[in-house]
Amino acid sequence: MPETTVLLAYIAVLTGFVLFPGPSMLLTLARATASGTRVGIATSLGIAAGDVVHTILAVVGLSAAVMASAEAFFVIKMLGALYLVWLGIRSFLEHVPVDDGPQPASTTSVRAFREACLAEILNPKSAMFFLAFLPQFVVVEQGGIAMQLLVFGLLFILFGTLATLAVALAAGAIGGFLRRNPAVRKWQGKIAGTILCGLGARLALQER
Repeated sequence: MPETTVLLAYIAVLTGFVLFPGPSMLLTLARATASGTRVGIATSLGIAAGDVVHTILAVVGLSAAVMASAEAFFVIKMLGALYLVWLGIRSFLEHVPVDDGPQPASTTSVRAFREACLAEILNPKSAMFFLAFLPQFVVVEQGGIAMQLLVFGLLFILFGTLATLAVALAAGAIGGFLRRNPAVRKWQGKIAGTILCGLGARLALQER
């Protein structure tokens, strides 16, 4: 286990980090606003599941091999970017009825979880973060490096998930109000699609 002083310092840094709006929050915001609180929560949990994969890979050292290869980094980055753009285009082109009757969610919770998890796994920046950020707090002399990395990774996932869940709850409530407005419903999918395409473009243009 990490030392108490190191753990407290890590939590302080982590708190500030997860509160800064990033791709995870924007993805959750887009999904919750367009499809409701349940889909937003599923998106948040999907992102968390993807980060669990990154944590495990960082602990066992497999991510390091990918990050050491420029070709592998580029391929994974482009796959992730294309996947986000594809989700955005699908959302942008999705037909949404504008009558005043009850409207179904534009996506299901299961699909939102799966898509968010895959998008997070295909984000090489997440792998780089776990490899570059977590080791800074590891005390080598204390031993148990794998356990220290695991604790730091799980704490990051916990704090990040709490932040995205808060976004999902807030955006879901606001989205529910907006979806009762036919004019707003007509543009919700297009706004969500634009955000997703923007996230994909951002990922594609990022350097290592």
